[in-house]
Amino acid sequence: MTIHQHDIEYRELDPDAATALRSLATDIRHRLGDAPHTTTLHDPALIAQIAERVRDLPESLRHAVRPPATTTGATVVRGLPVDDDFGPTPAHWQAAAEQAHHGSLALDIALLLLARCAGEPFGWQGQQNGRLVNNIVPAAGHEDEQSGASSSTLLSPHTEDAFHAQRANLLMLICLRNPDRVATTVSSVRQVRLSDDDLRTLTTPTLPILPDVSYGTGFDQLAPPLPTLWLDENGSATARYDPAYTPLDDADAVFRTAYARLTAELARVSHAPALAPGEILLVDNDVAVHGRVPFRARYDGTDRWLKRVNIRLPERRRRAQESSENGYGQQVVAPFRAAADRTAERGMTDERGSVEQP
Repeated sequence: MTIHQHDIEYRELDPDAATALRSLATDIRHRLGDAPHTTTLHDPALIAQIAERVRDLPESLRHAVRPPATTTGATVVRGLPVDDDFGPTPAHWQAAAEQAHHGSLALDIALLLLARCAGEPFGWQGQQNGRLVNNIVPAAGHEDEQSGASSSTLLSPHTEDAFHAQRANLLMLICLRNPDRVATTVSSVRQVRLSDDDLRTLTTPTLPILPDVSYGTGFDQLAPPLPTLWLDENGSATARYDPAYTPLDDADAVFRTAYARLTAELARVSHAPALAPGEILLVDNDVAVHGRVPFRARYDGTDRWLKRVNIRLPERRRRAQESSENGYGQQVVAPFRAAADRTAERGMTDERGSVEQP
């Protein structure tokens, strides 16, 4: 893998704006108290506070978390105040959620406010109990699986939730702790070089993509084949790519060869920011795939700890071809969704033949 350490967009949060964000989050947290149901972060009282008070934040915050502006499809935003007072790295995501009101709840609220500046944060009912801010920590017994709980294996570059038509447009990955400088990998399909034949092959629906192990197992129902790449009228590519959960052995040699060339190209153009505490990685999930290099987890409370927020960008619309997908029954938790957007659940299209997301 060729890693381009510095060829990536960086932005800085205005210090006064970042302080205003944390102050507002702390105030909301005090208003909420310690009700246990805030561990899911979709408590109506919390959602109402965020929806009403996000407008009080400086405009510079919205500008800082706008989608990545370059073909890398990724941006690192620096300057989020992060104190090391939220306790040791939890043993697994459940412990992080259960303990949040003792430590990182105010930070979770700040992240939701920031994500609301970018778009509409949402969660998945089948992943981390529908929590709107996911905790990404290594978990004992999961070292070698293809999920955020792994450590000793390479987490293969992938489109987040590639199996689902209602996947995020934008991912927000926030570093709380990373003493070993473990790198997150990011590669953009808009920087790869492929032949016309490979593009024709990869834009043809060929194989399904299965849900990853964080959603459970046993997803063996029939699913429609999906294209790996899409090309718009200008020839710009978007992707649904997840080799670890794509049954490549079921495809013919032509498809497997084209897929392998795409994989090699994504490795060639890979970027690998090693996030520091307070740094945010924004990933355009329609353009870039992301993963993580292997590392040795210690399970002593000092391991890498990231938080993740899925964000929908209302101005982007999914293709009409995706509206018939069953998504393996996985449902979104979307408390910030506008009522008008619920037409997407009924598969309604706009005049351009595209379907709105949840």
